[in-house]
Amino acid sequence: MSDLHKEVSELERKSATAARLFDIRRIIGGLFVVYGVIVTIAGINPSDADLKKAEGVHINLWTGLAMLALGLFFLIWMKLRPAQVPDEVPGTPES
Repeated sequence: MSDLHKEVSELERKSATAARLFDIRRIIGGLFVVYGVIVTIAGINPSDADLKKAEGVHINLWTGLAMLALGLFFLIWMKLRPAQVPDEVPGTPES
């Protein structure tokens, strides 16, 4: 009986690790941070043609900074409120 208990405990631990690893906030936050850095770098020194198209607004810079802020928000949210694994999996019989 103790072997079964150890196996169940190990599966629960792996499930919790998988839930944290594939947290959608990590994926969204990471992508927004990466793309935010790229767009911010592109917007730091725009050409005159780019500024004329955007009617004088440094649109890449502002968009990149907004993307960075959103990505950091998701990553901080994930850190402050980690994913919780449910105690019971729906559809499994109780012992």
